[in-house]
Amino acid sequence: MEQDRPVGVLLREWRLRRGLSQLELSVQSGISTRHVSFVETGRTVPSPAMLERFAEHLSIPLRERNRLLVAAGHAPSYRHRPLDDPDLDTALTAVRRVLDGHEPYPALAVDRRWNLLFANAAFEIFLDGVHADLLRPPINMMRLGLHPKGFASRLRNLNQVRGYLLPRLARQAAQTGDFELASLHEELIAYATESAPAAPDPAEVALPIQIRHRGASLCFFNTITTFGAAFDVTLDEIAIEAYFPADAVTADHLHALARDTDYAPAPSMSCNGARSR
Repeated sequence: MEQDRPVGVLLREWRLRRGLSQLELSVQSGISTRHVSFVETGRTVPSPAMLERFAEHLSIPLRERNRLLVAAGHAPSYRHRPLDDPDLDTALTAVRRVLDGHEPYPALAVDRRWNLLFANAAFEIFLDGVHADLLRPPINMMRLGLHPKGFASRLRNLNQVRGYLLPRLARQAAQTGDFELASLHEELIAYATESAPAAPDPAEVALPIQIRHRGASLCFFNTITTFGAAFDVTLDEIAIEAYFPADAVTADHLHALARDTDYAPAPSMSCNGARSR
């Protein structure tokens, strides 16, 4: 079974994903090449401290660090709690405050596979005309953006967005070894309507996201924020994506929507499709 694979095999896979030789990992981690070789071949069982040093220099996610520890016969070091665990209330309240504080501009939080966890009210502008099947939890933001029945039909620069997101998703799948991300990448490639996605423009400071909404042509750029010092697997895998208006027209449109009493966006969205404030 996958979870029964030896720690040395797992470590070697992570080293190869990062494109490092045993010598390079040895130099970076300060652990001798001989020890690296002995761990990978199963001749040495690494201590938790040694595995942590390897993990730091290989940028291994917390979830996979736990897996390495268990494979070596040690207890996992990092807690992994469900989102509804009371101990996460403080952190998740902070996430919601960040999202709500970004209004009237859209903001959302996703997990490691781009599944929507939370979103603020302004996020509703992306949902106009989206097919109901794509809004059944878990809502995947990559799929929502690039699926023909998602908001891809309203993207004025769809090929440019595809040219940025697809390579990014491919790199993420390769770097993490996540089969579901690889499958998602293959699915999204199949939705292509152009012969090839447009390469990102190196002159752009950030990828513009150009979308139509209620007769207006809007333009956004976005940022992604993660917890800087998370020691919990769940928190480590949460990313906050915030959209900013790239021009005055977009800013004015969003502020007008927020003031419009006839436009009543739903309260902020939670991961199970319920609404929450």
